[in-house]
Amino acid sequence: MNSLRKICLGLAALALLLLLVGLLLGNAAIWQPAAVVTAVAAAIGIGAVPALKGYQYTTWILVAVIAAMIYPAAFLNWGDFDLRNKWLILLVVQLVMFGMGIQMSLRDFTGLATTGRGVFIGLLCQFSIMPVVGFLLTKVFQFEPEIAAGVILIGACSSGLASNVMVYIARANLVLSVTVTAIATLIAPFMTPFMMKLFAGTMIEVKFMNMMMEIIKIVIVPIGAALLHDYLKKASPQGWKTVRLIAVGCVVWLLALPFGFWSLMEANLSAAALQTAEVLSFFTGAFLVGLFYHIATTKYERLDSFMPYISMFGIVYFTTVTTAAGRDNLLQVGFLLFLAAVLHNGAGYFFGYWFSRLLGLDKISARSMAFEVGLQNGGMASGLAGSMGKLGTVGLASAVFSPWMNISGSILANYWRSRPIKEISTEHQEEQAGTVADGPIISKVKE
Repeated sequence: MNSLRKICLGLAALALLLLLVGLLLGNAAIWQPAAVVTAVAAAIGIGAVPALKGYQYTTWILVAVIAAMIYPAAFLNWGDFDLRNKWLILLVVQLVMFGMGIQMSLRDFTGLATTGRGVFIGLLCQFSIMPVVGFLLTKVFQFEPEIAAGVILIGACSSGLASNVMVYIARANLVLSVTVTAIATLIAPFMTPFMMKLFAGTMIEVKFMNMMMEIIKIVIVPIGAALLHDYLKKASPQGWKTVRLIAVGCVVWLLALPFGFWSLMEANLSAAALQTAEVLSFFTGAFLVGLFYHIATTKYERLDSFMPYISMFGIVYFTTVTTAAGRDNLLQVGFLLFLAAVLHNGAGYFFGYWFSRLLGLDKISARSMAFEVGLQNGGMASGLAGSMGKLGTVGLASAVFSPWMNISGSILANYWRSRPIKEISTEHQEEQAGTVADGPIISKVKE
């Protein structure tokens, strides 16, 4: 495998040379395919360089952006099928979030008892700093309303698992980081629509209840399915009996829907009640998915280890489609969006750290809060943009911000790792890491 990576590095160098020749000649037939080959070969070959191996996932996102910018039509429709289809985007994002949930554990929520003050500070910083900074940046750069709303949207989303991984690499307070991520994910259905209504309500139409329900479908439903899998790993016989009974109820509910039950609800329920019934249907399906997935893992033990790669593929997919859909807008504001991403992300690190220190957290916990505030859930933002049917505008910010967050997060994590907090003993750091290191979140990092 390493030999193949080295060959790809050589191919990338040759393709880069061809790319430069094509640009000098002004021949698109040469430089366009050469650019794609350079990106793909470099994404494969970068794994041969130990110092750059951690950026391999980010390079694949860059491949997606480059390919979609050069050949947008190839990533918008396959025949008569629209790759921006709302339900397809929803399914892909749910797969991404399910993969994220597989890396979580029910134990992640128990840290609240010991880190309550830190969690409160983390949530306060997360759902105030980033939406406010995003709003201010839209005023500075004067983006069009829907693109500006996308900048605010990614700031209003909760943090993702990337923050936990970066905290682990930086040897900061992992227990606090994991707990903040878990709780932020749970309250996102309320906080994200609230922040969007507050800061972006004049830019796009924000329906609080609709957005809340979409976040539940995009984030809570698939993560709930994953946490059921975690629960079943150690479930008692009585617990299994209860799960089977609930599963039977879920099957009955889902089978009844296409045989007139849904039509009956449409005729007799209010719009809000019908929306609740729709979300309930998603939860019943997720319950069965979690159960069957757990059964599958008993037969295929390595299934859990493959899920992060499925999540990565999903993120690459909607990054590609979003970039293709918004190509014209990116050509106009791409550089400004990238500059906004750098400033937004940097402000998250800076204010997340110093506000935490100002509110009394120790340095090692403040480092964790820097990542929790600075690294947002781009998948959630893309999913919400897709549900609005505005991937090419509202979704652009997440397509630009996500690659940069991975790069900057890795740089900062390794910088802090090389500069440990002296007043915190190594044993104390290992004890904190050990609290969750046996769980699934860090398993991929250790590998």
